[in-house]
Amino acid sequence: MTDLNAAIEGLLQHRVLPARPFETFADYVAAGGGGGLRRAEEMSSTELIELVTAAGLRGRGGGGFPTGVKWRTVAGFASESLPTTVVVNGAEGEPGTFKDRAIVRANPYAVIEGAVIAARAVGAPTVVIALKESFAEELARTKTAIAEIVAAGVVDDGVVSVFAGPREYLYGEETALLESIDGRPPFPRIAPPWRRGVTEVVATEDDATSESGLAAPVDMAGNTDAPPTLVNNVETLANVPGIVVHGADWFRSVGTDESPGTVVCTVSGSTKRAGVGEVAMGTPVRSVIDAIGGGVPDGRSISAVLFGVANAVLTHNQLDTPLSYEGMKAAGSGLGSAGAIVLADDIDLTAAAAGVAQFLAIESCGQCTPCKQDGLAISGGLRDLCASPSDAQLIPVVQDHLATVADGARCALAGQQQAVVGSLLALIGPAGVADPEAKSIAPLLIAELIDIDVDGMATYDEGFAGKQPDWTYDEVDSGQSPVDRLTDRRADPEQQ
Repeated sequence: MTDLNAAIEGLLQHRVLPARPFETFADYVAAGGGGGLRRAEEMSSTELIELVTAAGLRGRGGGGFPTGVKWRTVAGFASESLPTTVVVNGAEGEPGTFKDRAIVRANPYAVIEGAVIAARAVGAPTVVIALKESFAEELARTKTAIAEIVAAGVVDDGVVSVFAGPREYLYGEETALLESIDGRPPFPRIAPPWRRGVTEVVATEDDATSESGLAAPVDMAGNTDAPPTLVNNVETLANVPGIVVHGADWFRSVGTDESPGTVVCTVSGSTKRAGVGEVAMGTPVRSVIDAIGGGVPDGRSISAVLFGVANAVLTHNQLDTPLSYEGMKAAGSGLGSAGAIVLADDIDLTAAAAGVAQFLAIESCGQCTPCKQDGLAISGGLRDLCASPSDAQLIPVVQDHLATVADGARCALAGQQQAVVGSLLALIGPAGVADPEAKSIAPLLIAELIDIDVDGMATYDEGFAGKQPDWTYDEVDSGQSPVDRLTDRRADPEQQ
């Protein structure tokens, strides 16, 4: 082993992402798996919640919300008449992120074990593992793992099920995910899952009931009989068995005080290879890029790093930023789902901004008009800027739309336009578009990662370039927003 390889191996952790995939449940058990669930069966709900809270585990899906607090909240809103459900969010679609699929492929057993422990903690009789219908390998792996665990007598048949949802980016937003499980399109709700769960019933003026995506039946005090749902990310739940077996101090033995534990990172873009690896929280971004991605090609340097399309970019002089919630926040960015898209100095930042804006504008559902319409205007303005780089008047137009795109937004997508595109525009600056000799460029493809093979070759969803703002792949956009088109279609049985 070379000194470089030794340094890389020394940096990588294997708490939730094993060095080699577990081929069978027996392999997982032989390595110590299953102990968390056995111990959890001897603990009360309160003890489990207190343990996870003490460990400081935070959601690894992007928000970083304290897991123990979420569990306690869901348990506190339990309905007396309807059951709570645990939903595993595996609807990974953030550009530059592949870590959940890597975990499911290598270690689905820890995800299932963690989810069943969570169900015990919040009093839920069932678990739903939500993946995308396009995740063929992960769906098969998960179903096989569930069958093995049931056959081993660890979990009863029917306790854990799998749901295959749509390919849309918003399917990964937890309330939109619940809408999909409930048979509706992936449009974010206003109310959080801990106030209303998978199945919804609303009171009409006649006190009858009907399905709706808008509100749960509440009394004058704001109480509801609708069941809450616990939604946790794949990686979050994969950490739970280790915490239950080894304790909070063990979990906190790596990482930082505010961001304990490890984080599974994806590195792609202008690197020698793409890859997924687990590192201690607080590891410098530069070290993560070098260890997992091999650094940039010889002769190139890093211009900026996108962390998906959710947070402001890191610049070349911020590469020593600790990869932690507090470290990234202090740098003016965010950890998100720890997917680093590296932009080398040969990548035009205007093209990158146009690619991000296009992705977010297309994937906007249209429930909030400014998000969709301003988003499309931002995307169009940046596309025009790519075609006419010397037209300095285009940037103020884009900035005007950035100022209003998040007005009234019910989910985070519009704010992502402001954060990511705004930070890229700040790097470009007026001087970047005033050169009359500048040549036209194409927007950079920003899309979902489809796969990363063993040689570090990344495959992207190149078909996204043909996706229309109405979420069809027709040659001509209908002009409808997805929420209008799909709501109309759902209301007309002949179009279904």
